Amino acid sequence: MAYIDGFVIAVPTASKQAFIDHANKADSVFKELGATRVLECWGDDVPNGKLTDFRRAVQATDDETVVFSWIEWPDKATRDAAMKRMEELMKTDERFSPETNPMPFDGKRMIFGGFAPVVEL
Repeated sequence: MAYIDGFVIAVPTASKQAFIDHANKADSVFKELGATRVLECWGDDVPNGKLTDFRRAVQATDDETVVFSWIEWPDKATRDAAMKRMEELMKTDERFSPETNPMPFDGKRMIFGGFAPVVEL
């Protein structure tokens, strides 16, 4: 069964195109490593909650937009092998280089995790 990596980040709204450009470069690596699908979704209707919400989860400011992303893998074994390979690529692949493809967001405020689907329709 598929395996999903999910991410939520706050991106400066003025940096939307820079984020798209960054994602197009970096996300291609996941596809090369076996991901079946990568989605980067720009927040469009992200309401404030009463106790918690996406904005608070990533400490988004008024000038930032919440981005919700996920990577679909064919299975956890493919994902685990890709993540191991990513450790090496982060040091050598220009698509991850801060000089050639800087992250247009604060990576310290990113939340992420791996998920095993339990319902698929």
